[in-house]
Amino acid sequence: MDIWPLLAICGLATYLWRGPGVLISSGVTPDSGAFLWISCVAYAIIAGLVSRMLVMPTGILAETTLAERAVGSGAALLVYFWLTRRNLFAGIFTGALALSVIRL
Repeated sequence: MDIWPLLAICGLATYLWRGPGVLISSGVTPDSGAFLWISCVAYAIIAGLVSRMLVMPTGILAETTLAERAVGSGAALLVYFWLTRRNLFAGIFTGALALSVIRL
């Protein structure tokens, strides 16, 4: 089967929803109460997922101890908030590096 018709259909399905989204978004105020609520819910979901990864990990992360995960997370937060002024890549890289070094 040729991949190009399938790719075209997938692209059409994706962009079909972007057009109405652009039209609707022009009338939405980003400072509204609804967006504030959505933002709070999104942050709460992320906090819950990170907490679950720290306390009840699955997969290869389950082979580490809670102390190892806490040190890796602490290193990531230290770099993210204080050393790089909110550079997400640097924080994630530092956390992964710290966890890898601890595991050696």
